[in-house]
Amino acid sequence: MPKLTELPMLRVGLIGSGFIAAFHLQSMVGVRNVSIGGVYSRSVERRTRIADKARSLGLGQAHVFDSIEAMAMSGEVDALWLLTPNDTRLDIMREIHRVTKVGAPLRAVACEKPLARTLAEAREMLALVEDAGLLHGYLENQLFSTAVMRGKDIIWRRAVPQGGRPYLARAAEEHSGPHEPWFWQGERQGGGVLSDMMCHSVEVARFMLTAPGATRDSLRLVSASATTANLKWTRPRYAADLKTRMGIDFAKRPVEDFARGILAMEDADGHQLMIEATTSWAYVGAGLRIQLELLGPEYSMEFSSLSTGLKVFLSRAVTGSEGEDLVEKQNAEQGLMPVVEDEAGIYGYTDENRHMVEAFRRGLSPAETFHDGVGVMEMLMGLYRSAELGQTVHFPDPELEHYVPLVAR
Repeated sequence: MPKLTELPMLRVGLIGSGFIAAFHLQSMVGVRNVSIGGVYSRSVERRTRIADKARSLGLGQAHVFDSIEAMAMSGEVDALWLLTPNDTRLDIMREIHRVTKVGAPLRAVACEKPLARTLAEAREMLALVEDAGLLHGYLENQLFSTAVMRGKDIIWRRAVPQGGRPYLARAAEEHSGPHEPWFWQGERQGGGVLSDMMCHSVEVARFMLTAPGATRDSLRLVSASATTANLKWTRPRYAADLKTRMGIDFAKRPVEDFARGILAMEDADGHQLMIEATTSWAYVGAGLRIQLELLGPEYSMEFSSLSTGLKVFLSRAVTGSEGEDLVEKQNAEQGLMPVVEDEAGIYGYTDENRHMVEAFRRGLSPAETFHDGVGVMEMLMGLYRSAELGQTVHFPDPELEHYVPLVAR
């Protein structure tokens, strides 16, 4: 790939206009040398609303386009942020590949997690972006969360030189269920909570176990063992609720709402390492809960997103409509509640976008790329296959190359 010139400003085009697009916009306020050059999504109303929000935040012209080709060819954007539902991403990447090949003046693509629904799709995403000659970034925000970045730095700088490398990473993410219908549909999303949330958990755990400056594939995958379950949403009361709110017949086509996985790995010296991940759409608490731990011979590190410094108490005399102004996936409007005062920063979106923007602007490959997205899909497919077979899966497993999880079949 020829060396790219450094740009004074990276103009980003957003593909998608849902919940995650709004999160990215909010985080971009804390990023220098970036503007939103354009917005495209299939919904005219939603793409107009996201563009209006970008302009209201002072993030640039945010022109509204009626196709990916029109935005890519406009000369108004340098890089694309792919933020659409999982089942659309491969077709969109094929279109980005096509328009780049015929002269669209693009330099980079960043894609939200997970990169695809299967390992085969993920490998095609990588092949397309590289054949197009584009820089690429995998948007895994938890790697860039302030607690993870600070905690990993302290552990590897202060503890590892004397105590030895860390050997166990635990990651858990739980909330009460997604807001959009497509998340609950296995064929569209690629699975259930394991696909939706464990993609975060396995990659942030792998990142914490990886030595600073080393690539994620410096750790060799050995085996995967997983259990999935339907704990809450197949119960008649809750299946009926989903049908009423989202038109989803979950009783007929359920996906897992609980998953637990263990990944065994080895470092270059043959040391055994473990990742333990738990995810759930069956957690009812203040809101989204992320818990991370890193353990080594003489040290440990832990983080919980709901152990906040800021809390508010609202008595039963203070009433209000349902909202999420205190924490994502907020489940109550009264009582003693934690407040995540800067969700975009604490969850990692601000530093993630800062890193991607600076890498793309300077013509450099970012620290997290589509290669890592492929690695995540290999881990997830190993876990799904283990849960389906009821036995441990060992890597490399050629069956994973075209494997589709049971709930997505």
